[in-house]
Amino acid sequence: MDRAELEARLEVARIRRDAYSLDGGLPNETLVLGKGAAGQWEVYYSERGLKTGLRVFGSEAEATQFFLERILDDPTARRE
Repeated sequence: MDRAELEARLEVARIRRDAYSLDGGLPNETLVLGKGAAGQWEVYYSERGLKTGLRVFGSEAEATQFFLERILDDPTARRE
């Protein structure tokens, strides 16, 4: 799956848009998917300017699958 498909799946699953970022960076209290400096895909929780629980992947498909599984396991990420 790529980022566009991931975004569509997040919408169907009613995941709050402020619970995640698919553009990297360090937004506060957000699950993030982005590309690292070495060109690898990263998934991490961004909090207070820090990357917590950083996982690095060699492919977009691996990173997006991990991201989807992780955010679906978080009941606070869903819209009411």
